[in-house]
Amino acid sequence: MRRCVSFGHNTTKSMKTAIFMITCFLLGGLCLAQTPAAPSTYQPKFKGDPARSDSEAAALGYIRTVLYAEREYKKKHATYATSLAGLVHSGSFTRRMVETDRGDYKVAFHGDGKGFTIRMTPNEIAPERRAFFADETGKIRADEQKPADKDSPPLSGK
Repeated sequence: MRRCVSFGHNTTKSMKTAIFMITCFLLGGLCLAQTPAAPSTYQPKFKGDPARSDSEAAALGYIRTVLYAEREYKKKHATYATSLAGLVHSGSFTRRMVETDRGDYKVAFHGDGKGFTIRMTPNEIAPERRAFFADETGKIRADEQKPADKDSPPLSGK
């Protein structure tokens, strides 16, 4: 009978055990893959979270980051940034955040030094993916039927 030198075990028994464990793992994965996933409901990220989905939460987080970066930029330069690239290193705005394709949302930013607007428009507007708008006032507005603008209703927490 051959013995495994490094472990002192029976090689045949060890191989059979390993094959059995791998088979169980693969079969278990197949069973899980075929089980239909239960529809997940959105879990609020903080008390009063107004988001209705994870993609909305990400969009709102992006807008809040831009608003904070613009406030910090204005404190330092006495004017607002005229582009997203100008906000890099302001507050916690990073170079990666300049990209306007944000997954389920597209960013539209306009700044002229005296003010700015930011729009987050989802690829598909739906009740769980509303459009958002904010400007130098800091108020975030939302619309679930069309791209949001300054006349859209203000976003309110739950």
